[in-house]
Amino acid sequence: MTATPTSATFDALGTYVFVATRDPRDLPVARRLAELVLDDVDRTCSRFRPDSDLSRANAEAGQWVEVDPLLVTAVSAACQAADQTDGLVDPLLGRTLVQLGYDRDLAELVEVAEDEQAPVVLWPADVPGPDRWREIGLDPDGAILVPTGTALDLGSTGKAWAADVVAAAFAAELSASALVSIGGDLAVAAADGEPWPIAISTHPGAPAETIVGLDRGGLATSSTRVRRWARRGVRLHHLVDPRTGWPAPEVWRTVTATGATCAAANTATTAAVVLGDAAPAWLAERGVAARLVTADGRVRTTGGWPEERGAA
Repeated sequence: MTATPTSATFDALGTYVFVATRDPRDLPVARRLAELVLDDVDRTCSRFRPDSDLSRANAEAGQWVEVDPLLVTAVSAACQAADQTDGLVDPLLGRTLVQLGYDRDLAELVEVAEDEQAPVVLWPADVPGPDRWREIGLDPDGAILVPTGTALDLGSTGKAWAADVVAAAFAAELSASALVSIGGDLAVAAADGEPWPIAISTHPGAPAETIVGLDRGGLATSSTRVRRWARRGVRLHHLVDPRTGWPAPEVWRTVTATGATCAAANTATTAAVVLGDAAPAWLAERGVAARLVTADGRVRTTGGWPEERGAA
């Protein structure tokens, strides 16, 4: 007899999506829900689709633009992350990332250092400035105002927020607990007290470095080793320090954290990468359970990080 599958994997938002259900009968519904939600997220929130609501709002910065309320919710979550981190996680880095060369889907970026068509990397001139994100206008009925001279980018919060949205859909429609992971940012739906085994690695889909149990909330990993590209021999990554306009120094190879939601976990991991050496103290002060891996592979933990077991 063939066992009924309880998990499925597919591609969306430029990464992999993994869904798992306690009840095998829920799996087809879970996959369909995830695909529908993430299709809506891509349609409204992608910086790389000229027809997305986010692209239209960026193109008309300084004016109110009617958008899908889903984008308003996504940007609201990004602004909450900025507020919780005093701007270390900034949703207005769109122009800075474009200037650094991250101007298209990562799969299309040139990974050759001597690309003659690539612009020379200069100190970014378009850092939004402290607290510009507070000027973002949000109308929950479906309108956004992007501040003049800036552009939204939801790369720092979007996948984690989307995982929470999918998990909420699971909780409303499925019969038992379920889990969704979007490129390693994951959320538990309808927690039942049973831990899900979570494999943690530097690169999404790579062999596990360690395994922990997660029975509720979310878990996220931020890494300086993924979403990388080159410009004129300069290697860059996507986690930009809004105080400088440059990718954050690679003090940490990865930072993984748990939280009440995936978005909360991801907010902590992104801020930690930007903070560099100051991250452990910042995380500890906030009681965040986190695992930080240095560039040379040394591991530090904070805030009651779950007990690990060796990778299979």
